[in-house]
Amino acid sequence: MTDIVIREVVPNVWTFSRPFTLFGLVPVGGRSTAIKLDSGGVWILASTPLTDETKQKLAELGDVKYIAAGNHFHNLFLKSYKEAYPGAKLIGPDALTKKKEFAGLTLDAAFSETNPEPELGFEDEVEACYFSGHANKDIAFYHKASKTVITADLLFNIPATEQFSKTSQSPKSILFGGMKPKGWQMPWFIWAKQQNKTAMVREAKKVYSWDFDRLIPCHGDVIETGAKAAWKSAWGSYLS
Repeated sequence: MTDIVIREVVPNVWTFSRPFTLFGLVPVGGRSTAIKLDSGGVWILASTPLTDETKQKLAELGDVKYIAAGNHFHNLFLKSYKEAYPGAKLIGPDALTKKKEFAGLTLDAAFSETNPEPELGFEDEVEACYFSGHANKDIAFYHKASKTVITADLLFNIPATEQFSKTSQSPKSILFGGMKPKGWQMPWFIWAKQQNKTAMVREAKKVYSWDFDRLIPCHGDVIETGAKAAWKSAWGSYLS
């Protein structure tokens, strides 16, 4: 039995959830998210290994046209995805180009402070917000049709119950046990990652302006409903 959970969260939006332990100690889980675009092809936030199961599901959905990185830390599997789908457009923050794991790859669309809104090709269906003020250089993506926001490290929802559901390992963590939208750890983590408060305020407010109810994080369980209130709880100090 494999450890990956593949499911259709809402029509045309699929998640690929699996266990991932940060620093070999903290069970935070990992997740990729794929969208079958109305315009044709597949968009994927690639943050988990490209397993045979993952390949099979993506083949069922259509041709992979876009491979997105959620931030410059979520880079471990980009090369395998690009090699498997060489015609796909690779998208992410320009900070990726400085990572050794990115050697040999080129960004087809790069987010940066000087170009926070690059031309992507899927804007009619999936909107993006680049967090230039965040140390991880995260990008939030908003799938308009399903009212779903997809993030990397902008919001956690620990414990990662779904991601560890096919293992004997407990998803609970003493260290990160409170990494939920409500509580003190998530706002503290956001503050610790702040490099430019003015930019963070602008970017947090942009996400909050979107009409969303669901949020799919890379770490922790999917927030199936009430995600806008969850965002406000975690990012409240930047929204006031």
